[in-house]
Amino acid sequence: MKIYRYPDRAEWPSLMQRPSNDRSALFSTVSAVLDDVRLHGDEAVRRYTLQFDQTSLDALQVTPEEIAAADRLVPESLKQAVTLAADNIRTFHEAQRTTLPAVETRPGVKCWQKALPIDRVGLYIPGGTAPLFSTVLMLAVPARLAGCREIVLCSPVDRQTGQIHPAVLYTANYCGVRKIFKIGGVQAVGAMAYGTESVPRVYKIFGPGNQYVMAAKQLVSMEDTAIDMPAGPSEVEVLADDSASVPFVAADLLSQAEHGPDSQVLLVTDSTALAQAVMDETLSQCEALPRHEIAAKSLDNSRIIVLKNRQDMMDFTNEYAPEHLIISTRDYQELAAQVRNAGSVFLGNYAPESAGDYASGTNHTLPTKGYAKAYSGVSLDSFLKKTTFQELTQEGLRHLGPVIEVMAANEQLFAHKNAVTLRLASLKDNTENGK
Repeated sequence: MKIYRYPDRAEWPSLMQRPSNDRSALFSTVSAVLDDVRLHGDEAVRRYTLQFDQTSLDALQVTPEEIAAADRLVPESLKQAVTLAADNIRTFHEAQRTTLPAVETRPGVKCWQKALPIDRVGLYIPGGTAPLFSTVLMLAVPARLAGCREIVLCSPVDRQTGQIHPAVLYTANYCGVRKIFKIGGVQAVGAMAYGTESVPRVYKIFGPGNQYVMAAKQLVSMEDTAIDMPAGPSEVEVLADDSASVPFVAADLLSQAEHGPDSQVLLVTDSTALAQAVMDETLSQCEALPRHEIAAKSLDNSRIIVLKNRQDMMDFTNEYAPEHLIISTRDYQELAAQVRNAGSVFLGNYAPESAGDYASGTNHTLPTKGYAKAYSGVSLDSFLKKTTFQELTQEGLRHLGPVIEVMAANEQLFAHKNAVTLRLASLKDNTENGK
């Protein structure tokens, strides 16, 4: 990590750069894999699984026997933790249900909206360097609450065992997911987007992943498969002053750095003393981590930025738009009110980002790479689509019809106008005939 002291605003954009591969090469590689999966289905999926995961698979779908075996391998303490976390996630997402009342916009013109579940959804669960069973909870729980009829889950296998991690299988089964496939990476996105002999085609794909997975999701979304959001390598920004706990801040930075070598963490502060202390503490804690090599590579992409005042700190933060934002300052509530762009916000010295990752109840599938400026994290609404209805009585058409005729005529869309004119004439004839 490197400390940047009081950079000019002109320098800020360079300090906000995320780690990235050459995008032209990235999308070219991903596009070739997607096209292959679209054309060759299961055969291509198996071929890429062998190439990328060094695993040869006969059957792509997880069997009931494999799920039962996974259940036996998961310790009871983890099962209890999954149950509690799922309950909190269910409670928070259930509270997001909203029903809008029917509105009479004019006499005889009634409009309303109905939330309907997306029938078939695909969940991508990363597993390359860590078994993210918590992501299963974050996606499967709201999918079930929304009423999605079919939930398809893909996750890469462990290279040594050729199996999906037992905790991922246990959690998926606990959440009621019945179609689970041993597929990771770009080929998993392609299989869910286009369908194969084994994998059903879905209408919307959810889940985070590395840059290749994010690129694959973006490419399939340009055709006919929706995605939740661009959710790539993980990131966190800690906004802190001299009241923050140095060990806490260092631990928070490392909690994201250990996700992968392309993750990024930032400390933004107005205290030069805190900056140096956190730098030293982060490097010290990193050495003790089992995944210290991964975290160390991530720290190469990471920065400590010292700014002059609170206003600069908030301006920088809102422009950076972090996936996770931890505010560890005396006045964290005041600063929280100024947040405009962030995926999820954690307030005070005792709200680690890990709480949202696992068990507080909020969703950890969040926009990365600055997309928090325009995207929300996953919620119950992500699994629903809103359909509007309208009902016009004869009175309603008499009120609204002339307005529609004028507007349609001025757009030169005379078939639109005629659809109203014919009805108004019919109402006139009925009135004249005493009907």
